[in-house]
Amino acid sequence: MNFDGLIHTFPKHIKLFIAAFVIVLSIGYGTGLLFVTTTNSNNLNGIEENYLGNEEDENAPVMKFKKSGREMLTILHTHILSMSFIFFFLGGLVALTSLPKKLKSFLMVEPFVSIILTFGGIYLMWNGILWMKYIVMVSGIVMTGVFVTSAFLILFQLFKNKD
Repeated sequence: MNFDGLIHTFPKHIKLFIAAFVIVLSIGYGTGLLFVTTTNSNNLNGIEENYLGNEEDENAPVMKFKKSGREMLTILHTHILSMSFIFFFLGGLVALTSLPKKLKSFLMVEPFVSIILTFGGIYLMWNGILWMKYIVMVSGIVMTGVFVTSAFLILFQLFKNKD
C-alpha cells in the first residue's frame, strides 16, 4: 500500500482535524519546553542539578535534592510512554506526506532514538555517569528540532495543492 502523498487527498474537514491536532500537540510540547526552562534544566548544570540536587551549593537560589528512585521511575515511565505516543502519531502523519522518503524515514525514526538517549541518559547520569548530561542535552535538542520540523512540514503539506 502506498501512503506517499495521501495527506493531500483528504477532505477539507479531515485536514482541519489533523491541523488542529498538530497545533494543540505543538502547544503541549511547547509548554513542556517552558517547564524545562523554568526549572533551569535547559543547560548542562541545570540538567545535573535537577536530578542530582544542589544541596552542597550554599549560594543556590533554589535548593534542590537528589531525586529518589521512585521519582526517577515515575519521570522515566511517564515521559518515555507519552513521548512515544506523541512521536508515533506525528510520525504516522509524516508518513502520509509527499516528502522525500529518506527525510520521512529520519523524521519518523529519529525521535525514538532521542527518547532512549535522553531518558536513558538521565537515568545513567542519576546513577553517577555525569558525562551523560551532554548526551541528554544534544538528544533533547535534536528531538525538539525533529518535532518542530515535523509539525511544520505536516501543516505545510496539509494545505499544499496536489501536484
